[in-house]
Amino acid sequence: MSSESFSIKLDRRALIKTAAAVGVAQIASPFVITARAADTVKIGLDNPLTGTYAALGKNELIGAKLALEHINAKGGILGRKVELLVEDSTSGDAGTAVQKARKLIDRDKVDFLVGNINSALAQAIANVAYEKKVFHVVPGGHTDSVTGSNCHWNVFRICNTTQMEASAVASSLIKNAGKKWYYLTPDYAFGHTLQAGLEKAAAKLGGTKVGGDLTPLGTTDYSSYLIKAQAAKPDVIIFLQAGDDAVNALKQAVQFGLNKKFHLAGAQQELEVLLGLPPEARIGTWVFEWYWNQPNVPHVKEFVAEIRKASGGHVPTARTWFGYAAISTCAIAAQQVKSLDAVKMAKAMQGFKLPPEIALMPDGAYFRKGQGQLIPDLFVGQAQSKGASDPEDLFKVSDVVKGESVAESLAETGCKQTWPS
Repeated sequence: MSSESFSIKLDRRALIKTAAAVGVAQIASPFVITARAADTVKIGLDNPLTGTYAALGKNELIGAKLALEHINAKGGILGRKVELLVEDSTSGDAGTAVQKARKLIDRDKVDFLVGNINSALAQAIANVAYEKKVFHVVPGGHTDSVTGSNCHWNVFRICNTTQMEASAVASSLIKNAGKKWYYLTPDYAFGHTLQAGLEKAAAKLGGTKVGGDLTPLGTTDYSSYLIKAQAAKPDVIIFLQAGDDAVNALKQAVQFGLNKKFHLAGAQQELEVLLGLPPEARIGTWVFEWYWNQPNVPHVKEFVAEIRKASGGHVPTARTWFGYAAISTCAIAAQQVKSLDAVKMAKAMQGFKLPPEIALMPDGAYFRKGQGQLIPDLFVGQAQSKGASDPEDLFKVSDVVKGESVAESLAETGCKQTWPS
């Protein structure tokens, strides 16, 4: 490791520790703030800070830091101050993500592990956490296997499965846009399972696939894919990209004028993407996993206000909430059993319903017993070019879908947890 990269890492970690200290300085005694490292509870965050998903990682970090402040303001975990150790997993290098996970567990001795946004990296990190028997929360990696065929007793996930997202939006697309779909899909675990989920959900409603392409992560030029999609003459072009890839794909689709010929849509959409698009490209039918404009839901207004203070006036995104809920889950698990024992914590979270101030959605959210998958609400609606009351209100929710109504049964997920003897 070069001295430059070492310095950058130290500066990032120092910044996070300082932010946490500032958050509790007004209410905690100096003795708590200056506690020795051995007396702290450590949470390791192994998430993208660079690459295609950097913006998403940044917002998960903002949410994580707010949760850390709240936890420390209430006395920490088991009376001990909590610190957050952050490592850049990169956006697509599983080897780096695994290396960082092992560093956090073996060298830094973290009590909890959180990450990742990239589904393939999330699964790889989960496998390490399982090997090491560390309580692990996946904030935003969606591929089904994480809490499905490759689930683990110690792994919990905040974001939805791709199957849940697909099932939530399929009927709206069939009804309002048409049955012939062409897929543009990122070529890795997240894209593969999301497309499979959409194909399955659409087929049940009479929908058909008229073509599709797999696009490499980090693609900047989508022209060849868009030409092929246009030639297939679908009713709907399905965009399954995320982060910077989604911005590039949708922007170029509008430049080609495809929005005037076809319905452009997908499953998962994010505020980071809509903010990165020109107004004319903020179109289509999508699923938001959490949305900030929920005027009648308790605690949401206060959460939005706190995040705006921490982010230079920007509203929280679903990613912000993922980070907040993930770190909060770590604290909740320990407090439930008054212990940092991973097995005890994992058992306590089976079927656990998040408190309203953490769930922040109309019907609440709970971790399904035997799977570790959070079952929340999903927000289906349409992107809008500009917000009527706020410049960052770029999504109009048309339907709040209960997670229970679109989640597969436990048997269908393929999850079979094996617990330590």
